Amino acid sequence: MPAPSSALDEQALLDRAAAAGVHRLAIPTPFAVGRVNCWLIEDEPLTLVDTGPNSGKALDALERALADHGRCVEDLERIVLSHQHLDHIGLSDILARRSGAEVCSLAALAPWLARYSEEMEAGDAYAEEQMRRHGISADVTRALRAVARVARGWGSSATVTRGLVDGEALVFAGRTLRMHHRPGHSPSDTILHDEQRGLLLVADHLLRHISSNPLLSRPLGGAAGGERPHALVTYLDSMRATQAMEGVDVVLPGHGDPFDDAGALVDERFRMHARRADKILRLVAERPRTAYEVGQELWGEVALTQAYLCLSEVLGHVDLLVRDGRVREEEDALGVVHLTAV
Repeated sequence: MPAPSSALDEQALLDRAAAAGVHRLAIPTPFAVGRVNCWLIEDEPLTLVDTGPNSGKALDALERALADHGRCVEDLERIVLSHQHLDHIGLSDILARRSGAEVCSLAALAPWLARYSEEMEAGDAYAEEQMRRHGISADVTRALRAVARVARGWGSSATVTRGLVDGEALVFAGRTLRMHHRPGHSPSDTILHDEQRGLLLVADHLLRHISSNPLLSRPLGGAAGGERPHALVTYLDSMRATQAMEGVDVVLPGHGDPFDDAGALVDERFRMHARRADKILRLVAERPRTAYEVGQELWGEVALTQAYLCLSEVLGHVDLLVRDGRVREEEDALGVVHLTAV
C-alpha cells in the first residue's frame, strides 16, 4: 500500500485547498468512522458540501467551524449532498430552513431524500431479506433492524431544489465544479471536480485510511427486478473512471486527511479486492458455505452492528468470483444461498 502522507504533507494539501477557498469543517459523528469532513467553498454562492449527522453536537460543531471562517449558517446559499448516508445528509433540512440555501444532489436521489423515513424502512426490509438469504439468523436480523431504526434519527429528509445529472456543472462566480456520479459505496455517490485548481471532492468514494465499503443497498427507486445489485463490481468500475480523470492534484475526502496519489490508491484497492476474492475462493473450495459463514471465517464473531457491513463485503467479492466463473450460488429448499467453487 502507498506510504501514508506525513502530517506536513497533509497540512500542505489542506493549505492548498484553503488557498483555493475550500475549507475542511470536521464534524463529529456517532459512527465508528469518526468525524465527517464537510467542505466550505468560499465563493458566490457560498456553498457547503455535506452537512454532518442530525444531532445537536454536530450542529454546534458546524456553527463553531463556520464562525472560525467568519460565517454563520444563515450565510449559506447552496448545500450540496454527496450521497445518501446519514453522516452526510443529517443536518440538511435544518440548515436549508435556517439559511434558505438551495439544496443540490444527484437528481435520482431527490425522491429518496424527500421520502427519507419510508425509504429507510424499505431499505431495512431489503437488508433483512438479504441477511436471511445469505445465512444470518433471524435473531440477528431482528436485532439489527431494531438498531437501524434507532440510527435512522441521525439522518433527515430533505427537499432538493436542484437535481444534478452526471457531468453537470455547478457554476460559481470564480470557479466551476463538475459533478460525476460514482456509485458503489452507495447508489448515489457523487464527486465534484475543480479541474482548474486540480481539486477533487470525493466524499466516501475514496478514503485513504480505510477502504470504502461497497454497501449492499436497495437501488434508488426500488428493487431492480429482484436481482441483487453488484455493489463491488459497480464500485470497481467507478474507481476506474476516477483513476482515468485528468487534472486531479489534491483529493478531498469525506473522512480523514486529503491525499495526492489517487491513482496509486486505486491500484492498491484493486490489489486488495483481488486478494480478498482469492481468499474467499479458497474457503469455498474447502466446502460450500453461506456468505455469512465466509464472513465468520474471515473476521470471526464480529460486533452485531458490523454484521451487515461484513456481509456486504463478502457478497461484493462473491459477485467478482461468480462473474469470473469461479464460484456459483445455489439456493436450498429454505431459500438460503450456498456458495460452491466451480
